[in-house]
Amino acid sequence: MNRPYKRKKAVALKYLEGNDTAPKVSASGRGVIADNILEKARANDIPVHEDETLVELLSELEINERIPDELYRAVAEVFAFIYNVDKDIQN
Repeated sequence: MNRPYKRKKAVALKYLEGNDTAPKVSASGRGVIADNILEKARANDIPVHEDETLVELLSELEINERIPDELYRAVAEVFAFIYNVDKDIQN
């Protein structure tokens, strides 16, 4: 059975510590653009977390748009993952 080809999607988030606003989408794309987002993240030692469902939801947002309240928990889990990765790298 052949499954239809699914183009890769990627979304980058930014959150400024001490900022009272929610994280925002800083980059979003699919195909070659998604590959470029991931390549830049890896080149800059930015942890990459893969969650197809979350990327699908976040990719519907505009650049610089804050994440909606209903995605706070999922995004908080991603930031916790990144925090733990950074902590492990520093030790």
